[in-house]
Amino acid sequence: MNIMISNTSEKPIYQQIFEQISAQILKGELEGGYSLPPIRQAAVELQVSIITVKKAWEELERSGLIYTVTGKGCFITELSPERMTEKRSEMILKQMTVDIEYYQSFGLTLEEVIALLKSIYE
Repeated sequence: MNIMISNTSEKPIYQQIFEQISAQILKGELEGGYSLPPIRQAAVELQVSIITVKKAWEELERSGLIYTVTGKGCFITELSPERMTEKRSEMILKQMTVDIEYYQSFGLTLEEVIALLKSIYE
């Protein structure tokens, strides 16, 4: 598990942790059954509060990417390749919806958004 925290990002730290672990799971870098470090240990390693890590773990569990075994810890959920593809699509569509609403608030047309995305993507 590799996580980079940016204190200058507009995203809350728990969201940065959630997004990075989610991406690692959905890219197959963290496999089903993998044990996440305990919340306290992760907080020390990342130099963030326990509450921040707890919130990230809760988001991961709410998303169905991890599960908790009382007294044992948190583990990556076993996902079939099809379910991983579905999960990835769900998460991407959710984020894209938020992003599109933001672009629309500036009055950008679909064509302008596509042109900007192409210039950044390439």
